[in-house]
Amino acid sequence: MSVLICGSLAFDSIATFPGRFAQQILPDQLHILNVSFLVPSLRREFGGTAGNIAYNLKGLGGEPLVMAALGSDGDGYRARLQGLGVDTRHVLTVPEAYTAQANIITDEDNNQITAFHPGAMQFADRNVVPADKGDIALAILAPDGRDAMISHAEQLAAAGIPFVFDPGQGLPMFNGDELRRFVELATWVTVNDYEARMLCDRMGVDLAALSRMSLRGLVVTLASEGCELWVDGQATRYAGVTAAAVLDPTGCGDAFRAGLLYGLERGWALPRCLALGNQLGALKIASHGPQNHTVDPAVLGL
Repeated sequence: MSVLICGSLAFDSIATFPGRFAQQILPDQLHILNVSFLVPSLRREFGGTAGNIAYNLKGLGGEPLVMAALGSDGDGYRARLQGLGVDTRHVLTVPEAYTAQANIITDEDNNQITAFHPGAMQFADRNVVPADKGDIALAILAPDGRDAMISHAEQLAAAGIPFVFDPGQGLPMFNGDELRRFVELATWVTVNDYEARMLCDRMGVDLAALSRMSLRGLVVTLASEGCELWVDGQATRYAGVTAAAVLDPTGCGDAFRAGLLYGLERGWALPRCLALGNQLGALKIASHGPQNHTVDPAVLGL
């Protein structure tokens, strides 16, 4: 069975700042902020939420079906996905735009500053979720163009495809009523701890109340500390996995979500899904870039 991945495809330019942002930014001068960071290293990587999730899911042995938009410069990315064996039949090319691009600076504490150009992602609503779901077992609605996220949520629900709502960095685009609609349509929600606070604040609820909104599970990731699973107002903490090295957090959340999807598609209980997600997050952070680590199912105990 396939997992439909609605999200972005992007090129990531990742630079490393050999210091701490906090030492360069003066809190009492934020109103006249003018900061420059010297970044000796720079890499250009394949990225975007849909691409990162698909990379990890395919490595696990899953069957990702990507729904996303590429720009006029995206042929190389499409070829990469196809070379990995990822189904790209729903990857749209938008000739009048560039592929989405993220410019990311990471400091030595793994804090990140990102400038994101959406490019072709803004036209992702031209893609339509198949009304006949065929072999699609479930889906994830990851950060994408605003109109695409709204329309794809409704289309997934109409097609009877259970899905994970993963607003991520797209969360600030939506008001409380819009976020409530996403949650009403979704089967699961996954956010990091910062996004969880923003989501609750905009919706005017707490995590306990949010988890009672007809969801099968609300997952809050906590970086190296693992994650929390909220079900019917009750929270359970699942410990993280110690990484072999801590080199680059870019794409760790997407790796976690691939583990979650792999387990859900196979009917695993949520704790087992989360354990695999934590393993993948620890595996990814030990490599530079979001799609350069090796996902070996045997090593992961699958």
